Amino acid sequence: MNRSGSKASLRQLIAMLATLAVPVALQNLLTTTGSMIDTMMIASLGEKSVGAVGLCAQFSSLLFASYWGFVGGGMLFFAQYWGAQNHDGIRRSYGMTLSFMLVPGILFGCFAILRPDLVMALYTGSPEIRAIGIMYLRIVGFAYPLQVIASAMAALLRSIERVKIPMISGIASVITNCLCNYVLIFGKFGLPAMGVQGAALGTVIANLVNVGLMTVLIVRQKIPYVLEIRSHFRWSFDLLRDYLRKCFPILMNEVFIGIGNMMINIVLGHQIDEAIAATAVLRTLEGMVIGFFGGFSSAASVLVGKEVGAGNHEEAYERGWRLIYLCMGMIAIVGGTLLALHTPLLHMMGLYGTSFQIATGMLIIYCCVALIRMANWCMNDTYRSAGDSAFGSLLEILFMFLMVQPVIHIANDLFHAPFLLVFLLCYVDEPIRFVMMQHHMYSKKWIQPVSAEGLATINAFRQKYNIGPTLQQKVSEWKDAHLTHRH
Repeated sequence: MNRSGSKASLRQLIAMLATLAVPVALQNLLTTTGSMIDTMMIASLGEKSVGAVGLCAQFSSLLFASYWGFVGGGMLFFAQYWGAQNHDGIRRSYGMTLSFMLVPGILFGCFAILRPDLVMALYTGSPEIRAIGIMYLRIVGFAYPLQVIASAMAALLRSIERVKIPMISGIASVITNCLCNYVLIFGKFGLPAMGVQGAALGTVIANLVNVGLMTVLIVRQKIPYVLEIRSHFRWSFDLLRDYLRKCFPILMNEVFIGIGNMMINIVLGHQIDEAIAATAVLRTLEGMVIGFFGGFSSAASVLVGKEVGAGNHEEAYERGWRLIYLCMGMIAIVGGTLLALHTPLLHMMGLYGTSFQIATGMLIIYCCVALIRMANWCMNDTYRSAGDSAFGSLLEILFMFLMVQPVIHIANDLFHAPFLLVFLLCYVDEPIRFVMMQHHMYSKKWIQPVSAEGLATINAFRQKYNIGPTLQQKVSEWKDAHLTHRH
């Protein structure tokens, strides 16, 4: 009977996962498809244009890294407060999330608009690619604050299980981007052909559509929290302290990993032009994998965080390990599909000859490591939603700078290793971290509630499974003992 009940529970979990994940995955896949269409349009302008826009996308990724820590921390609070039905907590934590996210959004936008030459000088030594990138950044910088606002709104809506609104606005944004790019890049309907500048302007317009439509749908469906601006800034010191304490490891993770990835992309960006173009296309295809996976990882975070916030820690743990393995299965399917279709995909994106061969090798490597890489990502997201924002973040930072960076630079700068070997070494840490993340998952120490309802039941859960103090608790105990000793 227990076995039967377990199967029924698994079926229910799959149904809940699909309800939350499919709209997000669909939106992400359509966004990636839109990026592929953009790349195909830009490909008609030449490989240098493809490479330049791809390098600009890496600057956008650094922006993403600088604000995503607040998204991750915000979703932790949104999901747990949603499970506890703490509506005021959701409003105030959303206000904090949006406020902190807008800072890098505005700064990166100003940097892209005012000093794009400095940005491109970091990523490539090719004068032609640099000049194209400067033209692109001067326009696309206006989209950065809009992107931040849309990300904050979508994070909250997904955490309260209203996933269709960001899906609809995201689809509208992708369609708008494709249409605008077609018209503006090639100069249709009497408009001048703007090339990569047209692609940048299309991105700005698409982000305007995304934020605008999401706002309209929120108002029409009378969804609380997002537009209740007065309630967003009623911060208490305790909530602000807890919010920043949970966000800090995620923020450091995203910032340092963003810097680490930038350093990797600088190495990859100082290769031959064919390798730069292949890398740009690979990043677009990688976005397809991440986009599909992101929907399931986001849903897993909400489903686990909601139960932790409600104080149902047994259910949160069962959901956690099951969802991680379900996500891995999905990634295996997506990776296999990409490998099967890689030839027409790469040709459609303008790669032939040497650039096609390099991109094929990169794609084979990526699809092989994606299963473990995405599993690590899913576990980290799950731990964060349950309140443990430190463990996975610390591991990723340490391995990035103590293993990945030294190995890549030694291979590239000292031994002048082949490009594909350098690319493979970008993922050298993933198997080791997978073993450590799995051990942490079964330890159950990652269940660390922030809501009153979750805190009320956590001690009984820890006693039942003989779970020792977390790293955070050990640090607090050490501080208390140190202060007592001093007094």
